Amino acid sequence: MSTTTTHAITEQDCCEATRAAEAVPIACDLMALPVDQRQSHLAGATQLLTTTARETRELPNGYAFRFAADDYPTVTAFIADERRCCPFFTFVLEVAAERGPLWLSITGPDGVKDILRDVRDEG
Repeated sequence: MSTTTTHAITEQDCCEATRAAEAVPIACDLMALPVDQRQSHLAGATQLLTTTARETRELPNGYAFRFAADDYPTVTAFIADERRCCPFFTFVLEVAAERGPLWLSITGPDGVKDILRDVRDEG
């Protein structure tokens, strides 16, 4: 017989996560990506968040982007690279059942929303 352990997220957990996110400075480190990948990552990020995204929703501390199910490999590769150069972003990827849409929320401390807005405006 197996036992399942669950952990209820408490208000304290949320407050600690928020404090941790606010402690990370908003500074991109493009040196975190190999030189031969930087330009393609920047171009790919702009395309993903402007052209590929089917819908964009403004959030209090960032944006949520809707993608087709087939965009999963591209979205997850973007997250993997972006986490390395921009550690101040918080990513939440919701993958719907039955090959439904993907929702990627990118949030963070004050200033993150402006960065994302600038990327959207570039596209």
